[in-house]
Amino acid sequence: MAVVLTESAAKQIQKQLDKRGKGLGLKLGVKTSGCSGFAYTIDYADELKEDESVFETHGVKVVVAASDVAPLEGLVLDYAKEGINEAFKFNNPNVKGTCGCGESFSV
Repeated sequence: MAVVLTESAAKQIQKQLDKRGKGLGLKLGVKTSGCSGFAYTIDYADELKEDESVFETHGVKVVVAASDVAPLEGLVLDYAKEGINEAFKFNNPNVKGTCGCGESFSV
């Protein structure tokens, strides 16, 4: 159950994949960054590597490297529109703290 998509996030990801014209799904991960430790990474997944897991919700696949599964365990990825702004929202139960600017988090 590492990563779950809301219906809104799944629709947005599928829309982007359709616009792009190819892709297996969304590649989600973490990298060392900022003052708190980690930042999320998002990219397209065009192929599945041996050390990657696939999580599927609402017909959309999310690919996560084995090394990133633990900090993402239980994450719910949402997509929200607020006024003229729209963005993915990461609801991660593992986050213990965030930096002041919101760029990075610790687990």
